[in-house]
Amino acid sequence: MHAGPAPGRHVLILGGTTEARRLAEALEPGPYRVTTSLAGRVGAPVLPPGGTRIGGFGGPDGLAAWITAHGVTHLVDATHPFAERMSFNAARAAAVSGVPLLALRRPGWTAGPGDDWRSTDSLAGAAALLPGLGARVFLTTGRLGLHHFAHLTEPWFLVRSVDAPGPPAPPRLEVLLARGPFTLDDERELLARHRIDVLVTKDSGGAATAPKLTAAREAGIPVVVVRRPPVPKGVAETGAVAAVLRWLAGEQPHEPSRRTPPATA
Repeated sequence: MHAGPAPGRHVLILGGTTEARRLAEALEPGPYRVTTSLAGRVGAPVLPPGGTRIGGFGGPDGLAAWITAHGVTHLVDATHPFAERMSFNAARAAAVSGVPLLALRRPGWTAGPGDDWRSTDSLAGAAALLPGLGARVFLTTGRLGLHHFAHLTEPWFLVRSVDAPGPPAPPRLEVLLARGPFTLDDERELLARHRIDVLVTKDSGGAATAPKLTAAREAGIPVVVVRRPPVPKGVAETGAVAAVLRWLAGEQPHEPSRRTPPATA
């Protein structure tokens, strides 16, 4: 019979990603008490094993206070690569509380032969690149940030998200509510059915969201890619759950996050 979590060993996973869920699955059951924190921005989230909490902490000071009050011994930032504010809060809270922190980030994408990519550092930059690139835009940057494109009155936008976006939004807009992962055949059919001629996406990385890039390459469609922000200075980063497990066991992570090309057909 499993003895249960050792007293005083508590891992807090800042989650909401596939990687966070896989880490929680790898740790349960095990020698640690595991709590995954979800921001609560997505309706009906897929809950990981172990304990969960939903909602914000109230900034870095609130997170540090929660860490101290709940006896957290290890902090893993496995939030979305674009959750920049939460990553900053995690770094600050770890410094204040003295709890070790490791960032778990899926590897980013790298353009390959045949890709027509235009890179930018922000959604506003992506909007600035769109005029002249295409008239029918497939926007896969999420529902929070649609206001950056609201002033573009000429292009037609297809926005795919789990939950419906709110205003402000571009005037010519169709919303597709769907939850991935999506197959390459799914993405091929979608691009053809909606006559998409430009794709806008964030470099969220990972194989699950890469089929749209492959479909765009096959169709000769230009892609505007928003670069991911770096992890906060001084925070160790890895792209592998196995490296996090070794870190929790007292070893240094030996598998830094790498940028990898998207999966092909």
